[in-house]
Amino acid sequence: MTVKILLVGENPDRAGQIEQLLFKADIADFEIDFIDMHLKDKDLLDKRIADVILFDLAISDNPDLKFLTRLINNSSDLPVVVLSDLEDDILAIQAIEEGAQDCLLKNQINSRYLALSVLNSIERKRKEKKTTRDFKQTLEKLKKANKKILEQQKSVVEEERLKVLLQMAGATAHELNQPLMALLGFIELMEIDKNNPDKLPKRLARIQEAGQRISAIVNKIQTIRGDDIKSYVAESTFVNLNQETAILSVENSDIDFKVISGILKDLKLFNLTRVMDIQGAMDLLERNSFDLVLLEYILPDGNGMDFLRLMRLKGFEIPVVVITGHGDEMIASQMIQADAYDYLTKDKISTKSLSRIITNTLEKARLKLDMKKVQEKLAEMSTRNELTGLYNRRYFMETLQREVANAGRYGHKLSLCIIDLDHFKKVNDKYGHIAGDMVLKEFAGMLRKSVRQSDVTCRYGGEEFTVIFPNTGVKDALFVCERFREMIAGHQFEYNSSIFHVKVSMGVALYSSSMDKSPLDLVDRADKALYSAKQEGRNRVKEAKAT
Repeated sequence: MTVKILLVGENPDRAGQIEQLLFKADIADFEIDFIDMHLKDKDLLDKRIADVILFDLAISDNPDLKFLTRLINNSSDLPVVVLSDLEDDILAIQAIEEGAQDCLLKNQINSRYLALSVLNSIERKRKEKKTTRDFKQTLEKLKKANKKILEQQKSVVEEERLKVLLQMAGATAHELNQPLMALLGFIELMEIDKNNPDKLPKRLARIQEAGQRISAIVNKIQTIRGDDIKSYVAESTFVNLNQETAILSVENSDIDFKVISGILKDLKLFNLTRVMDIQGAMDLLERNSFDLVLLEYILPDGNGMDFLRLMRLKGFEIPVVVITGHGDEMIASQMIQADAYDYLTKDKISTKSLSRIITNTLEKARLKLDMKKVQEKLAEMSTRNELTGLYNRRYFMETLQREVANAGRYGHKLSLCIIDLDHFKKVNDKYGHIAGDMVLKEFAGMLRKSVRQSDVTCRYGGEEFTVIFPNTGVKDALFVCERFREMIAGHQFEYNSSIFHVKVSMGVALYSSSMDKSPLDLVDRADKALYSAKQEGRNRVKEAKAT
């Protein structure tokens, strides 16, 4: 393969001399073409096919390196090697700084050195081009990947938001319907009793009670997103957290921290605290509350990945923005995959960029918090009965299955009680379903207060309730149930101006590994004991028979 050299200089005779030197080296085949450096046609370089440019300063006592700069700029991707008959090391340094691959001084211009310099310059330039090309490709891939991640995050958030809103709308409508119907009913009764002023105070009290229930439901809905949005710098928005936004800067460079603190000081919306290492940050996060962390990647006692790992271990859920040096986009992408919210390169830190990234991060963190609260609310709604606040049948079966498995594996005692309100239909028929709901809710509150915190109280369905007694023998369970039965029998329920009593029947069964092959077997035995209590006259507690 022939190496094509373009010699740029003032003396065309130098081409022959240099060709002779290269021929003597006997390393490769070289072909030299000459161009006068004083030609005004700048496009002439682009029309010559070459692998390398030799810039000849042989007869220049005081070389003008400005031409070298123009030559490098006009030579596109070709490497440039400077030749000089001067023995001036400073000249060599200046030539390299201007962008030359090499500079050979008078005492270095010999056959082998010249040939190797030309070949090495071509190889270095090739590697530089490949590195630059690879970096651009990697950067482009990262940009596409980050864009895709952000689009996916946005899509998932919006999809989950829509699901949650639909679910909440249905649940809220159902939950609001009850007090709303009560409110309308009492208003209708006031119209009927308008000529009976003695009844009006009680009607008003009931209306107020229904209104307060509606208000409580609305407040509960509002807690799912209690923060509001207000105008912010850079035509953006700022999450109002009802306090000054606290930012922790983990930065060991005084210069970089000065830039960040100067910007945030000008914005006058943030309270900035600085630490210089990971351990200091963890100590501070243990003692104080922060809304955001600005994190330098390289720190004295570790790096950004170490910081995120420790945050996860300690359970800190604070959004993190990575501050990186120029060219660290790959690291930044890895940090985002490790749960950092965003990144900002130090060469692009400005008032606009920093305020924008803080705003976006706080907004994403708020959305994440919203989703967590809503998921917790939905989880509660899926396991709790809306009217009584007790666990529902689904939760009862899951818990009973787990407790039966534990009792069978470890030999623990386990008792189950099923409760039924006697003649509850008469309450609904005589006083109305609103009164019946009031009884169920009040009854549930009394049941919850009558058992231990470790006992599981559930509304099994209609007017039936259950209590799971873990680590409890049948005698202790019977004692608690009998005490509760007496409490209910002596309790006065009041609705409007009416006072009435409600009694209960209860069946209790002790788990037996020989009889109860599944949780349903235990339920069936407790249910049969309840049926026996009803058959014997109701208002009593019966123990399941051991067979």
